Amino acid sequence: MNNYTPTIGIEVHLELKTNAKVFSKSLNGPTKIANTNINEIDLGYPGTLPALNKEVVEKAIAACLGLNMNITKKMHFDRKNYYYPDLAKGYQITQAKTPIGRDGYLEIEGETKSKKIGISDIHIEEDTCKSLHHSGKTLLNYNRSGVPLIEIVSKPDMKSKEEAAEYASRLRELMVYLGVSDCKIEEGRMRFDVNVSVSKDNTLGVRSEIKNIGSISNIKDAIDYEVKRQINALENGEILKEDTRKYDETKKETVFMRRKEPDKDYRYFPEPDLPYLYLTDDLIKEIENSLELLPNERRNIYKSKNISNINIDKLISHKELSDYLNQFLDDDIDFQIASNILLGDIASYLNKEKVSIFETKLTKDKFITLVNSLKNEEISSKIFKDIIEDVLTKDIDLNNLLENTKQISSKDEILKIIKKVTETYKESFEEYKKGKEGNFKFLMGMVMKESKGKINPKIASEILKDFLDNSN
Repeated sequence: MNNYTPTIGIEVHLELKTNAKVFSKSLNGPTKIANTNINEIDLGYPGTLPALNKEVVEKAIAACLGLNMNITKKMHFDRKNYYYPDLAKGYQITQAKTPIGRDGYLEIEGETKSKKIGISDIHIEEDTCKSLHHSGKTLLNYNRSGVPLIEIVSKPDMKSKEEAAEYASRLRELMVYLGVSDCKIEEGRMRFDVNVSVSKDNTLGVRSEIKNIGSISNIKDAIDYEVKRQINALENGEILKEDTRKYDETKKETVFMRRKEPDKDYRYFPEPDLPYLYLTDDLIKEIENSLELLPNERRNIYKSKNISNINIDKLISHKELSDYLNQFLDDDIDFQIASNILLGDIASYLNKEKVSIFETKLTKDKFITLVNSLKNEEISSKIFKDIIEDVLTKDIDLNNLLENTKQISSKDEILKIIKKVTETYKESFEEYKKGKEGNFKFLMGMVMKESKGKINPKIASEILKDFLDNSN
């Protein structure tokens, strides 16, 4: 629009998946009962002292490693001073001066090629309690107070709403695979602050920060609105000032909240109740060695195994099925067929019964046998559908079962079935001979029914067509 270019950066607040909170021993977990996962530290009682949770640091290191960051070996925590009802102490413990990670990147798929989005820093901090507004009153639930967060701050490297949404999606899947967070956006465990500016040249424009966006689709809609708003303002001669806004999901527009406050207003200073933290190379290496295959590594492997792009994306989004398939990476199987059956009938059963694939009777040997039987056309997809539930739930002799359900491949046997069908449905047969070609589909269905699905449909169709066209 009028040669303006948007510039976008995203700050992500990510709740970590740890047993306890960041500075107290209170349980870090969701509960429906308000103000139960709390203690004196979470409530900011005078005289209480924080103690850093080692698991939080380990999760933050894992995030840094996944985002190719330089890890700070010596760091301290800072107090960010401000008043708000959801902050009992009157300050938040964070890392302003010595973030645990600096200068990393996340690779995303751009419109034509991959692109690296720079990550400025990652810092550890505590969450505030949750404010609930009801009937003109504000209620405070301190279960969230002290929940461990990392804030992941991107560089302003994104140039479109599509890139921003792709970045958010890739970051989410990476953090899930790292075991850092469950990233349940709908429950507020992954929240997005999006910075947007526009300009006609390579300089940065005046940014607006859109706070607490609660879904990836809303990121796109918020950016779309904000870019248009800023361009219209500039075209009308207005002078933009940095501000903080929120996104109104109902109206699909951003709403002014306040002018941006400078950092000096927070009066940052080193947290006096926590000592300096020193990270050893051995600890970092231990965490690095514990990491599983990450999403982009899996994508590259799956591409080399000739799995379709659609199936690759579905596998990556379903980590458990991806983990299951990875057991077979050194085996000689057709990975496209393997991914098809995992994402099809097997996934359907797992979802219906709400069970893990690792809880089923589908052993490695049985899975390889099924894939090879489908590849060699020894069983049809219909037979597979008929037997898969038994394979998943029972200790059956699969080879014996498949022997009894193998497809009929003999042309003589297939012709015998075709002749029986055309004699049984002689009227349909005669009408086809007179030019009613629609009857072919009916006769084909009857052939498959007579064979109980044991004929390869493609072979059966070819033999039936030849028989019908050449019979007198």
